[in-house]
Amino acid sequence: MRKVAVYGKGGIGKSTTTQNTVAALAEMGRKVMVVGCDPKADSTRLLMGGLAQKTVLDTLRSEGEDVELDDVLRPGYGSTMCTESGGPEPGVGCAGRGIITSINLLEQLGAYDEDKSLDYVFYDVLGDVVCGGFAMPIREGKAQEIYIVCSGEMMAMYAANNICKGIVKFAEAGGVRLGGLICNSRKVDNECEMIDEFARRLGTQMIHFLPRDNDVQRAEIKRKTVIDWNPEAPQAYEYRALARKIDANSMFVIPKPMAIDDLESLLLEYGLLGDAVEEEVAAAEEVAAA
Repeated sequence: MRKVAVYGKGGIGKSTTTQNTVAALAEMGRKVMVVGCDPKADSTRLLMGGLAQKTVLDTLRSEGEDVELDDVLRPGYGSTMCTESGGPEPGVGCAGRGIITSINLLEQLGAYDEDKSLDYVFYDVLGDVVCGGFAMPIREGKAQEIYIVCSGEMMAMYAANNICKGIVKFAEAGGVRLGGLICNSRKVDNECEMIDEFARRLGTQMIHFLPRDNDVQRAEIKRKTVIDWNPEAPQAYEYRALARKIDANSMFVIPKPMAIDDLESLLLEYGLLGDAVEEEVAAAEEVAAA
């Protein structure tokens, strides 16, 4: 069983990419469990036809400790199994604790047992790894391989670089490794070439370049993955290609994070450092200094 965590900047398309990739893996006959690690609890809705399932934390709050696996783990597209960690009530507690509680409960209830015959467990993780709770899948060895969703935008690359720092921190203790970057295109100039070079400098690979396609939004309106909505759509084949590459991937590394000045130089090298990007660089430096 391969344990995969998908990270990236907030709003970069992690949940959409994860669910569409999982749908493609399911189509290939792989048995997959998806653990949503976002308090918004929207990491599995496309696999479940838009159904907003009750989260693990909500279930524990309403039913106490007397919980069975079927209460928190529901079937989705292609016989996938779906669960949502959820989060605390607004303004109360750390959202990362939902991840810790959910994974521990799933383990206690036997979700990972050999008789489940899982090929993959995917963790769709909120944001980057600044919060210790959100770092939990890599901190405690719950995930073995990481894929980072990014784009050619400065802040997306900054977040990806920051995540690599977290992987380095936990690589020895937890054994986690980076499997590659997934470029979820925002149609930035020279984007594919730049992310390919960014990956090379990090010591990893751009495992796939996902072109921007409005079919993704059209499928989401129908509350489906692209493969479920229109199996012959060009974007469906892109997700299939990504799934095949992940399934066959054997390149797992401890990354070499870049300095912020080197990131800026990379943008300069590709002729992208205009006023807007300079503002993003300044914002990234403020975050780093905080």
